Amino acid sequence: MRSGPAGRAVRTVSTKEDPVNGEPRATARRLETDPETVERDLVALVLTLVELLRQLMERTALHRADQGDLTEEQEERVGMTLMILKERMDELCDRYDLTVDDLNIDLGPLGSLLPRGTA
Repeated sequence: MRSGPAGRAVRTVSTKEDPVNGEPRATARRLETDPETVERDLVALVLTLVELLRQLMERTALHRADQGDLTEEQEERVGMTLMILKERMDELCDRYDLTVDDLNIDLGPLGSLLPRGTA
C-alpha cells in the first residue's frame, strides 16, 4: 500500500484475466476510504468541480472580451466575480489543508482534469 494524492492510501489490485482475449487485465487502483477523512475528501471533490467550472468561466469571459461581446461594465463585473471566487477557493483550500494539486485528478491516458500550473 502506498500514499496517493492528498495523503490517501492507494492499493494496487491485480484483476483476473480479460474474458474476451484471456490476457491479464491492467491493475486497478482502489482508494482506501477512511471515515475520518470523508469530509475533507468530499470537500476536495466539490472544490475540484468548482475549480474546473471557474477556469471554464474565466476562459469564456476572456474569449468574449477579446471578441468585444462584453461592455466595459460587464467585463468589470465578470472580472470582480472571478477574483472573488478565486479568493474563496483559496480560503476553502487553506481551511481543509488542500493544495491546488490535490484538486487535480489524473485521468490516466487523457491527462489531468485541470491544466497544469493554471489552477
